[in-house]
Amino acid sequence: MEEQTPGLDPLSQTNVSRETLHDGQTARISYPSPDQVGTAAWDASSPHFVAPPMSASDELTPSHDPDNPGARRAAPPAPEPVPTPPQAVTLPRPAHTRIFVVANQKGGVGKTTTAVNLAVALAQGDLRVLVIDLDPQGNASTALGVDHRLGARGSYEVLLQSDTIAEDIVVSSEDPRVLVLPATLDLAGAEIELVSQVAREKRLDKALKRYLKDHAVDYVLIDCPPALGLLTINALVAASEILLPIQCEYYALEGVTQLVRTIELIKTDLNDALTLSTVLLTMFDSRTKLSSQVAEEVRAHFGRQTLETVIPRSVRISEAPSYGQTVLTYDPASVGSRTYRAAASEIAWRGVQ
Repeated sequence: MEEQTPGLDPLSQTNVSRETLHDGQTARISYPSPDQVGTAAWDASSPHFVAPPMSASDELTPSHDPDNPGARRAAPPAPEPVPTPPQAVTLPRPAHTRIFVVANQKGGVGKTTTAVNLAVALAQGDLRVLVIDLDPQGNASTALGVDHRLGARGSYEVLLQSDTIAEDIVVSSEDPRVLVLPATLDLAGAEIELVSQVAREKRLDKALKRYLKDHAVDYVLIDCPPALGLLTINALVAASEILLPIQCEYYALEGVTQLVRTIELIKTDLNDALTLSTVLLTMFDSRTKLSSQVAEEVRAHFGRQTLETVIPRSVRISEAPSYGQTVLTYDPASVGSRTYRAAASEIAWRGVQ
């Protein structure tokens, strides 16, 4: 541009600036005068003015520019719908009481987590469940909202003080259809005290049979400590089925070999009705190749027993016990809740086939 001559156009009452372009042509550019601007901020020393801010509704109004028909400002995204927990589905009732021992001599594979979440999932399917906590840590009792402080009566008294199960069971706060025989720290010394007892391997079996004669229960889940001592042996003798949780990591496979040997010894000498009926893969991490390899190896060895459902690693599953809850009541719509419901459904339907 070579020349700029500002002035006031008498017809349109607008400030006019005539600019001579490089090719010799003249461009006429108009700016609003101060009285036309209204509420706009006017700078007397400059032909420019500042428009007032748009209201929120104006900003969202589609533009009149045909080349840009969209809104001047994008509307905020609609909030994501809150997932609703699935409706409870009634599960088939078995013809007779199914007694599971949840066992694995390796710790940290999800035994207690599996026992309590399956118990609540089965109860939500309108089944009656008894959970027997044989782990001195009492984590199953904690997750099911049952007091197990020193002085509380439970599995120790049943094994060593001739209490009946009916005397010491407690209704879980998670679901009234879940009954719990709690564990206290007294169980830590039970291994030594049982050594001198007559028929020490069958004490739980006798107490449970006495209870089931007078009480209708669909499922019994026995949570064991991570060891193959007398507490676990009592559970294996009392049970008819083994539920084996296997963490999807390499070291978890090593403990399975020893457990299988122990199962064969129990079947030979103490409980010939015991079967390894259910294997559940836990803590599956789809981001790692190792989890997939372990899952494939487990299915190769225990193809018929392994459930199709796999329990993934989940923050919600880990958080729930700190609130004295299972994941099914802590976050019913979470992936952990859905997978444990699916596992419970598989177990229930297998029991009627």
